Amino acid sequence: MDAFTLISRAQGSYVRSIDDGPIEDWPEHFTDDAFYKVTTADNHRRGLPAGVIWANNKAMLKDRVSALNEANIYEPHSYRHLLGQPAILEESEDGATSETSFLVVRITGNGPTGVFASGRYLDEHVFVDGKALLKKRVVVCDSTRTDTLLVLPL
Repeated sequence: MDAFTLISRAQGSYVRSIDDGPIEDWPEHFTDDAFYKVTTADNHRRGLPAGVIWANNKAMLKDRVSALNEANIYEPHSYRHLLGQPAILEESEDGATSETSFLVVRITGNGPTGVFASGRYLDEHVFVDGKALLKKRVVVCDSTRTDTLLVLPL
């Protein structure tokens, strides 16, 4: 399969695990030594390393899911991701880099549905056994303002 198809399939599976569950499947879209960060466009442009969410391996992503299920207290809500087509920036037999635009709406328990975040995924993928896994995902949010209820991953 070509890089576009592998990445498109991986993206669909990734957002489905967040939007429809089970959320425990989300970390499985990453390599063991993966890096994941959520930041703002301004911080990204300025090269600032900190992120609203920051993890430098799959175990940290699994810990985040455990905290969601067992420790954190937050208003019940869910997301619905809308993705653009991935732009393949570089590719080889072993992997590819891509950029994908996203829009996420948040659905609160008894409240409204509203735009939660927009931005782009900056990704490094590795191809393993006919699948694209994320080696690195930097989620660059368009807004400089981050809602305090960033519980679920983007």
